[in-house]
Amino acid sequence: MCGIAGVFGPDQPDPDRIARTLALMGRRGPDGRGVAHLGEGERRLTLLHTRLAILDLDPRANQPFRRDGLVLVFNGEIYNHVELRLQLESLGQSFATASDTEVILAAYTQWGEACVERFEGMWAFALFEEASGRLLLSRDRFGEKPLFWWRRGRSLYFASETKLLWSLAGTRAAPDLEQVTRYLVNGYKALNKRPRSFHSGVVEIPPAHQAMLERPGDPLPRCYWRLAYVPRPMTMDEAREEARKRVIDAIGLRLRADVPLAFCLSGGIDSGVLVSIAAKAHGAEPHVFSIVDSDPRYDEMVNIDRVVADLGCHAHQVHTARDGFIDRLRAQVAYHDKPVITINYYMHAFLTEAIREAGYKVALSGTGADELFAGYYDHYGMWLAGMSGEPGFDALVADWRQSYGAFVRNPVLQDPLAFAKDPDQRGHIYLNQDLFESFLAVPFHEDFAEERYCDDLLRNHMLNEVRHETILVTLREEDHNSMMASVENRAPYLDRSLAEFLYTVPSRHLIHQGFPKWLLRSAGEGYLTDAVRLDKQKRGFNASIESLVDRHDPETRDYLLADSPIFELVRRDAMESFLSGDMTDNSFSKFLFSFISARLFLEHAAS
Repeated sequence: MCGIAGVFGPDQPDPDRIARTLALMGRRGPDGRGVAHLGEGERRLTLLHTRLAILDLDPRANQPFRRDGLVLVFNGEIYNHVELRLQLESLGQSFATASDTEVILAAYTQWGEACVERFEGMWAFALFEEASGRLLLSRDRFGEKPLFWWRRGRSLYFASETKLLWSLAGTRAAPDLEQVTRYLVNGYKALNKRPRSFHSGVVEIPPAHQAMLERPGDPLPRCYWRLAYVPRPMTMDEAREEARKRVIDAIGLRLRADVPLAFCLSGGIDSGVLVSIAAKAHGAEPHVFSIVDSDPRYDEMVNIDRVVADLGCHAHQVHTARDGFIDRLRAQVAYHDKPVITINYYMHAFLTEAIREAGYKVALSGTGADELFAGYYDHYGMWLAGMSGEPGFDALVADWRQSYGAFVRNPVLQDPLAFAKDPDQRGHIYLNQDLFESFLAVPFHEDFAEERYCDDLLRNHMLNEVRHETILVTLREEDHNSMMASVENRAPYLDRSLAEFLYTVPSRHLIHQGFPKWLLRSAGEGYLTDAVRLDKQKRGFNASIESLVDRHDPETRDYLLADSPIFELVRRDAMESFLSGDMTDNSFSKFLFSFISARLFLEHAAS
């Protein structure tokens, strides 16, 4: 895990800008740094790299890395580098390091741009051909590693974080106020519907895309992989057996490291299956880290204690507190150079700090399991819609009432037949949209829309989550939080083989006898204690805004209502009334956090 940055074109940064940028990249890579000046004329290139050493800790693996007339800066991990190395050696390649970095260059020499189709892992890299002067920018399938670009003058700037672009260019892009407004009113699921960021003119290379640049200019990324729903006939037992095998293999592959590993553990199925399979199937000795919240709605300690007791593993608890909330969030927003998207990503930063303080450089989490195995509340409702008309449908609804239906708080989703009645309704996503729009100083409205990828209601919704709505947001937040603490975050469920298989499973097999994520629960059978594996309540990292900020405290209210750029977007009188109201509605709590986070971002951008 590392930081990368570069400038391609005739306008190159001076030594002071390069030094400042490397310093800003220090948290992404405290174990080494390097610079390469390449090319000539309009194809001049400066590449910067800072290293967080995980594989082959020797300085010989530092970057920028040169081999066979190629120069590479790389952020991420190629987990199947061992198998690729053996294959490449059989084809006549030899290696000077044990790093996955060198494997990328050898693979490119052997197979060209198509080499990424053979990689299993997470990456963002820039690869330069010295002979031709061409530059390849590439990003992994799910977008685990970020890669931003910004065209400025005659040169193209690219980096792992937006603030690195500003440092290299000597100026910063203006905040995209429409994107900030979109975030406030419609939430995080609206942010990636279009190729934009929180800064005007700054764009990310999309996941599963890469762009070959013959000369400086706007990249034209080409898609090299696309997840699609292609169901094939199979029994439930066949689906369970194959899913179990691929989950175990995906987790094992992501245990490869030359440093110790830590695990994020909530009270839910995703992290419980992950840590239990790592321990019992692969012999790992996990050290787990968990968030503890005083709000009973988010208290997960019963299940966390069950897993810890079953595995006998080392456990570390991180407690939430109000003290210093604004200051902590301000520092986090400044590092992200954008709003922290939801309160659980604010909490995630506590977790990564604790992991680093305990001496770990790698943490594994259950990210992506909901989108692959069908774990959200609306997934269950859409599944029921797909099963309506089937024999025994009333029993399926009864199962829902005894599982997710007993815990769902969203008023739209409290009706198990919501999507059977209206498959196109998405009122649960933009909940209280009209109210939040009324808070605005300038009118703004966007209807929720999904791309059409297949005819299956549930799977089409899940594919939108994978490609646009949830996974991208989660990965971006987790990357920035983890790098702020110099920790590499790994997501074993975001495995190509596992994902491709799960999207061939008929949707009817995803939920069984009231158990969402049935295939993941089945994969954990014999590994995760049944007291957690067969718990039907959805759990995961979260916290209450009331546990972090006292909106009734005069000093806090004075700050929240004081002069700020945010009041160019939001009416101050509306916020004053809102702060005095009832926050038991979850969407209100989310809006308050979004308001504070957006406020801090705009103040940071103006500073």
